[in-house]
Amino acid sequence: MTPPPTRLLVAGVGNIFLADDAFGPEVIRALEDRPLPPGVRVRDFGIRGLDLAYELLDGYDTAVLVDACPLGHRPGTLSLVEAEPPGGEGPGAAPPEAHGMDPAKVLALAAHLGDGPLPRVLVLACEPQRLPSGEEDIAPGLSDPVREAVGGAVSALHTMVPALLADPSAADPLGRPEESAPRLTAALPHLAAGTAEDR
Repeated sequence: MTPPPTRLLVAGVGNIFLADDAFGPEVIRALEDRPLPPGVRVRDFGIRGLDLAYELLDGYDTAVLVDACPLGHRPGTLSLVEAEPPGGEGPGAAPPEAHGMDPAKVLALAAHLGDGPLPRVLVLACEPQRLPSGEEDIAPGLSDPVREAVGGAVSALHTMVPALLADPSAADPLGRPEESAPRLTAALPHLAAGTAEDR
């Protein structure tokens, strides 16, 4: 019997009105010109955390979230992070929040809503330069280093996705074990904006 095809989700997350937080949606827009293989679900979720939580329950083997995440690197640096599965919470714990787009909270919400296993979740993260803290600081438009990283993220996805379709548990979906490690932050300096000296 032929095994069912691998199901893979690529999800852009972020607020297009909060400067570099728009990185995920911008990468999804750039994929319109360089589409991923047929059968891969590509969608911009914006700040709709509840929608993403329900989507994660739809039988995917792997989900790649594209997001701006401050991890302490140079602005524009791309990193690959494997999300930890949501931890067990006691019966008295408050339900996970249904609004907002913090990836960890979205995973906790998906685990709360569903009764089956969640897909493997990878985060293709970009170090922001400008990340306003709230609606009072509306500042549309990416900073220069993050805008330059959009193309690198598209290239990274075109490397990762075929590897994940072939093996959803691939330990090094970018083909570079020293730059991609399970459940660890792994900087991908060769994909980031900047000069060779910076890398």
